Amino acid sequence: MKLLLTSSGIRNQSIAGALTDLLGKPIAESSALFVPTGIYPFPGGAGRAWEAMSGKARSPLCDLGWKSLGMLELTALPTIREENWIPSVREADALLVWGGDALYLTHWMRQSGLADLLPSLHDSVYVGVSAGSIAVTAYNCDAEFDLEFVPDGSDRAQGADRALGLVDFTLYPHLNHPDMADTTLANIEKWASGIPVATYAIDDDTAIKVVDGTVEVVSEGNWKLLNG
Repeated sequence: MKLLLTSSGIRNQSIAGALTDLLGKPIAESSALFVPTGIYPFPGGAGRAWEAMSGKARSPLCDLGWKSLGMLELTALPTIREENWIPSVREADALLVWGGDALYLTHWMRQSGLADLLPSLHDSVYVGVSAGSIAVTAYNCDAEFDLEFVPDGSDRAQGADRALGLVDFTLYPHLNHPDMADTTLANIEKWASGIPVATYAIDDDTAIKVVDGTVEVVSEGNWKLLNG
C-alpha cells in the first residue's frame, strides 16, 4: 500500500502534489473512504467527526474535491459480513484516516480486520492525519495521553505504546505546535531516545510519503529525523 502520513492533512501544494502523484490521477477523478473512528474517545467526538467529513475541520482532507466520498466506520465492521464492506475498501482509490486517539484507532483497526487487509491494498493510497498516521507506524508516541481515555476495566491499555508496525519507523506529529506543549523538539527527542527505530518529527506542513518501503519527506515546513 502507498502511504501519505500527514500531521494535519493536505495543508499545502507540496503535500497535495504528493497525493496526486500517489493516486496517479487528479483528486477529482478519485474515490475515497473516510475513517473517523479515532476521534470518538475525545469530548465532542461525534461532532468533530462530522466537522471533518463536512470539510469544516482545520485539516483539509474530505473537502479536496473527491469524485466520490464514503464513510468507513471501523466499530461497525465486526458486525457486518466481510463481503459487504471489503469490496468497497478495495475499490477505493484512497483511505482517509482521521486523527484522534491513536490507541483507540489501532484497537479498532485490528478488531475490524482492516489492519490485516491494508498490506494487500497495493494500488490504494492510505492518507493519515495525526493519529491516523501514527497508527500504521511502529510505536505510538501518544500512548501516555491516550491512556487517559481508556474506560475503567478495559484491557485496551495493554501494549499501548505499540502501533500496527506497517512501516519500520515512527513519527511524532505537530512539531512545535503552539497549542501542544509536548510537541517541542526537546520533548520529542527525549521520547525518541527510548524508541529503537527512527522517528520523524514533523510539523503541520510536512508529510511522509512511503512507496514500496521507500520513504520521502514532503515539506514546506520543519521536520527532523531522529535515531536515523
